[in-house]
Amino acid sequence: MLSLHALGLALACTVLALPFKREVPQEHSHNIVLASVRPMLDLNNPDNIVDPVFGLLGDAAAAGGAGSITNLDCLQQATADQAFTNAKTAGNITGMTYALIYRALERNTGAVGETSVLCNETAVNSEVQAITQHQDPASTNAATVNKNIALELAKQIASVGGEPTLALMSGTFAPGQIGDPTAAGNTCDVADDEPGCIFTENLLVDDATAAEISAAVAAISVSTATASASAGTTTATSTSTTDSEDDTTATCSAFVTVTVTATATAIVNATPSAATVIASATSAAATATTTASGTNLQTFTGALGGISAPSVVANGSGFEVTTESSDPFVTLAAAIGRSCDIQHNQCADAANADGNSSFTVGDCDTQDTQCKAATS
Repeated sequence: MLSLHALGLALACTVLALPFKREVPQEHSHNIVLASVRPMLDLNNPDNIVDPVFGLLGDAAAAGGAGSITNLDCLQQATADQAFTNAKTAGNITGMTYALIYRALERNTGAVGETSVLCNETAVNSEVQAITQHQDPASTNAATVNKNIALELAKQIASVGGEPTLALMSGTFAPGQIGDPTAAGNTCDVADDEPGCIFTENLLVDDATAAEISAAVAAISVSTATASASAGTTTATSTSTTDSEDDTTATCSAFVTVTVTATATAIVNATPSAATVIASATSAAATATTTASGTNLQTFTGALGGISAPSVVANGSGFEVTTESSDPFVTLAAAIGRSCDIQHNQCADAANADGNSSFTVGDCDTQDTQCKAATS
């Protein structure tokens, strides 16, 4: 089911490859993930990958944005790997989390029920290497395959200090009908749906339950290397001009200029399960006060929308963010960075809430930069 890319967007026509059938033009279904990976990739993009969206396309369309990547079956992995590396270097847990989620997204194929080819190269980052893309929900044994992918994704997210239930965001659609001549399945592809139409149209099918994810990550702890890398550095934002291929007509692409940020923004009108996933990452109320565990080491006092960065206190040989029950961070910088990330996510949620007009996600980005600069 193709989207009308022309809605509200400026169109620029160009000559593309001959049309070819694929199992759903769905590369924009998870736009929030693309929007979060894009600025991480832009921090350092030695392969000149044009945009993360190309990693979700079939080979013919992907070739136009692959940069120096010649193994197109590995473009999605290469994009995720570079974005993850950049986010890790910047100490951005949110960026690492969404790079991993991106790696697990379903890639377009030629027909309903057709599986996409797995990458045969080794990623630089073991966390990325551990994950493969979701497969068409109508393909053989897809429910089990995709569930295992989601659970492994949850483990890898937990290992970098992210919220493991966000792995459910990588899920795909309900199975389509094998032999569907339209190759559309039960999909959507709306380029200007900022969170992603799979969320706003309630089309996401959860691969696993929250209890199954909790069980899967029970033995996972944040690696020392990752925790040490999570210093409070600036979360990058960028303005990117992206090609949105319409392979049915293969005559025009919509060039969409959007400002993006590596954060988990609110998914409005999402499915109850998807809304729960997002809320679980940002629900704790933050108060920058002195606690019984000691002096608050988070010195940033900015509080857009009345949302403060949560307290950070010493705990034995480490440091903890008081709104979280996870193991303490090894370094103070890592804990402070996490505190700023939590505030940023909650601020973005509030900015996107119905009825809010006092501040924007961009204002939250600015505050996040200030939060991390205050302790750098």
